[in-house]
Amino acid sequence: MARRNLTKNTNGNEYQNTNPFVNQANQNYNNNSTRQSYPGFTDPFNSSNRLDDGSFDFENRSSYPSSSTSTSSIANQYGRPFTVGNGLSSSNGSSGSHLLQGQNDYNLSSSPNLQHQQLQGAENDKSSSLLNSNINNIKVDVPYDYDRYPKIIGRVSSSNSLNNTSNTAPYQSETPSISSNSFNKNVNNTLNGSYNNMIDFSPFGGYPASSFPLNIDEKEPDDYLHNPDPVHDVIYEKNRFWNDLKTADRKSFGGILGFLFLIAAAVAVFVVVPALTYSGVTTHSPPQEYEILSHYSYPLLSAIRTSLIDPDTPQDALKMKAKDGSNWSLVFSDEFNIMGRTFYEGDDQFWTAPDLHYDATKDLEWYDPDAATTSNGTLNLQMDAFKNHDLFYRSGMVQSWNQLCFTQGKLVISARLANKGTVSGLWPGIWTMGNLGRPGYLASTEGIWPYSYDSCDSGITPNQSSPDGISYLPGQRLNKCTCPGESHPNRGVGRGAPEIDVIEAEISTDATGNRENLGVASQSLQLAPMDIWYYPDLDYLEIYNTSITTMNTYTGGPFQQALSGTTTLNKTWYELGGNGVHNFQTYGYEYLNDKDNGYLRWFVGDNPTLTVYPQALHPNGNVGWRPLSKEPMSIVMNLGVSNNWAYIDWPSLSFPSTFRIDYVRLYQPPNQINVGCDPAGFPTSDYIEQHINVYQNANLTSFEDGGYSFPKHSLIGC
Repeated sequence: MARRNLTKNTNGNEYQNTNPFVNQANQNYNNNSTRQSYPGFTDPFNSSNRLDDGSFDFENRSSYPSSSTSTSSIANQYGRPFTVGNGLSSSNGSSGSHLLQGQNDYNLSSSPNLQHQQLQGAENDKSSSLLNSNINNIKVDVPYDYDRYPKIIGRVSSSNSLNNTSNTAPYQSETPSISSNSFNKNVNNTLNGSYNNMIDFSPFGGYPASSFPLNIDEKEPDDYLHNPDPVHDVIYEKNRFWNDLKTADRKSFGGILGFLFLIAAAVAVFVVVPALTYSGVTTHSPPQEYEILSHYSYPLLSAIRTSLIDPDTPQDALKMKAKDGSNWSLVFSDEFNIMGRTFYEGDDQFWTAPDLHYDATKDLEWYDPDAATTSNGTLNLQMDAFKNHDLFYRSGMVQSWNQLCFTQGKLVISARLANKGTVSGLWPGIWTMGNLGRPGYLASTEGIWPYSYDSCDSGITPNQSSPDGISYLPGQRLNKCTCPGESHPNRGVGRGAPEIDVIEAEISTDATGNRENLGVASQSLQLAPMDIWYYPDLDYLEIYNTSITTMNTYTGGPFQQALSGTTTLNKTWYELGGNGVHNFQTYGYEYLNDKDNGYLRWFVGDNPTLTVYPQALHPNGNVGWRPLSKEPMSIVMNLGVSNNWAYIDWPSLSFPSTFRIDYVRLYQPPNQINVGCDPAGFPTSDYIEQHINVYQNANLTSFEDGGYSFPKHSLIGC
């Protein structure tokens, strides 16, 4: 069977000359034996002639004649072969009157059924003789299978095809011989007259084929079901989800929304709700009761102070006795009684809470301004287990760098330490540092901290020019020997950022368990360059109560020398004090920087603990005098945690934990009042402005990272 490629919407002639559904060996027999056989039928084109079954060629017809206007009686013709070609042909179309090309010779005598029907229809010997004479000579066109989309090649059978048809019709009493020419003439006349030129016959009951779209160029609404497009299907399948979504009706769209809602509900029930419950966001803490420390009502702009002395400072705190018995005057105070003060940069006149990681001591917390607030008359520095910036803890620090500084005086701070006095781990600190270095900004402190040196010798060089590893410092950046034209606040004077610690609290633990853990206050002077083995002259140190105060066994390392004493603390001075008692205690130091009559003395409460005299820092080895700080000192208060400080007893720590400061008060001799960060003789403001990058970018770790270079000095050549 000739078959057209229906996957392409074209009329191209693509054929297979074999019938895929019929065995070729039996094709001749099947094509006729399976058809209805009739003894005879009337020629629909010539009423005067009856044709026998042997007088025409069998053809594979795609349509059969049926018309009420025919002049001849066409009885029960459905399914029968026609003697007239209707012009429909398979797409090879080589024959003008046959549907399909290719004819098989078929001997009529080999078909018993057909021969028997023909013989029974003979009325006389003449007709029988005529039948017998033609029966072995007729060649029958064996029909092929029906083609759904034949190619239209003509509407009228050619005369050449009709000439091959027999002239004799069976079942006539007298059947004259009909010539080919007269038969063709009769056929053409009948077609033109009876069918009004409608010679396009249909296989579906005789209706004209023009009523049926049998040409592949003719389209029907359901053609896409019978003629799929593989190319279009592949393109559709690549984006099937979106294509289906675009063509979805309201019902399908509602189903999609319902499915998405179920997914969202499952996520909310099995993920969001457990996460919120586990994190404690949905659990409200119980209400807390606080004492009202003051009934004073503050105006809206109460944080704007016109005086360095807080108006809430009691009158009896305006004076304080010094070591020599003289009364020193209060020059600055902050009582922190105003509720809700914040310490973001620019928020407060005196304090700023930095937003950074304190990498100098490898802290485990991030300092966040949110963790520093005021409430109930205290400054609160709270540490909690709040993960941020890839660290697991958050805490608070406030510093007065470049806002509030002092030179000489007595600093007194009332505070209550965090957590318990028996649990080691936290690192509350109150300390001061020279204003040329900003705490937490490593690029600003490189070559500055903790130098207090005014000599031009090996003490200003890297590593103190010593190969024994006593110092890893890069050398004093702002030394006395700085070359002319190099960057320096006031050339000819050795400058630095020395550190004096009011208190760094830790816990003294007993591994044997024979005694209870005790809180200890470390009060230190950090300095450089270093003494040999980090030991000053102990003859010029004074300890007042050796039962509670001793010299710290840690005396320093390659980055600083620590002249330090430790004093035992009471458990009730902590946030979680013993027996429910938690009190505030004062800590401080008093110092004068005179080379001969100066001193540095620390306090816990009203009692002094340790005093250092300038002679303890006399020349030693290859370094000269280290004077007590003449730099303007800024104040720092913070609560940290670090493995570089003390053993951390994680299971015993409780969070959040708060380090509370009740007040800060500063006293100075009446004739030596010096409050400010840019004093005469030791300026800082211009130098800071010229190197502002290292004071504002906490991510810089060296002075050169800020785009600056170490100034040259005379020891290496100007």
